Amino acid sequence: MLREIFRWIGDETLLNNLVAGFSTIVLLILIALCIVILSKGADWMIDGVVHLARRTGLPRIVIGATIISLGTTMPEAFVSVMAAWMGNSGLALGNGVGSIIADTGLIFGLTCLLAAVPVNRFILNRTGWVQVGAATLLVIISLIALDTMGGQAVLKRWVGFLFILLLAGYMYITYVWAKQGSGMALEGEQVDDSELMKLGICWLMLAGGLILVVVGARILVPSATEIACRIGVPEDVIAATMVALGTSLPELMTAIASVRKGHPEITVGNIVGADVLNCLFVIGAAAAARPLAIPPNFFTFHFPAMLLILYSFRFFIFKNRDGHFKKVQGAWLLSIYVVYIVLQYALNVGKVGG
Repeated sequence: MLREIFRWIGDETLLNNLVAGFSTIVLLILIALCIVILSKGADWMIDGVVHLARRTGLPRIVIGATIISLGTTMPEAFVSVMAAWMGNSGLALGNGVGSIIADTGLIFGLTCLLAAVPVNRFILNRTGWVQVGAATLLVIISLIALDTMGGQAVLKRWVGFLFILLLAGYMYITYVWAKQGSGMALEGEQVDDSELMKLGICWLMLAGGLILVVVGARILVPSATEIACRIGVPEDVIAATMVALGTSLPELMTAIASVRKGHPEITVGNIVGADVLNCLFVIGAAAAARPLAIPPNFFTFHFPAMLLILYSFRFFIFKNRDGHFKKVQGAWLLSIYVVYIVLQYALNVGKVGG
């Protein structure tokens, strides 16, 4: 039973074949239902985080960077591991790298344009370096592999196990940092004086919300893709947009709900945590399952785009000493993402998999 559930989470073919048999009317109803499920799940998740933070004393940004990001990146890990196992290393690697670019450029960029996002310097000056450091380590190892393997770079299985080990260290040290500076870690978080939920209810809402968001996203994207194919949208446009949307839809819905409920710091934590997990967990687990061959266009296109967007984010953390990210900074991150997507479609330079 559990194995069958994992297959439905990770195997894109199963979902695509399922929705292909539905009529357009059924698909439209399914999409509308998924949007409702996503919205309700994100609301439950944010409420669970807020009350869990009050119950445990942990900052909301830390819960977003650990529990929430782990839950929202779990489907990506399954997809990447299955892609690697079936020999599609480009898809496995592209899933992780593309999600980092979409999370930071599209989702965080939009969040900065929609709300005043606090800069929690105590947490971000630490986890922010892990975020950019993990991605930089991935690129350095890839470049060394390119130089030493005669033109065909491969991420060996030991790299995957190293990344998973580093992930365990990141999860632990994030908790330690939060406990060491609990007062500073709460910087920028609004006080919530609503009636406090019981701890069990907090966990139930958090887990239930995560499940709804993940399930809604997994069904919505293939349904929308099928409709796009039926109305004649080119396949490369679908690949450049729907795939990126699918891998980042849980984070996007979390961001919308957190901004709407007045807790944008949860989005910051979720984005930083998701970036770390996409590198160390998603790519790490895929490489541990089977060595990943790195397509040449990662060195000329995907890796540079990822580093540009992450180092821009790192610079904004350093520069914003007044406590908030600026709208122009969100616009810059979003513009990088838009150019990245346009180049994939217009020049076909970012195509992966196959």
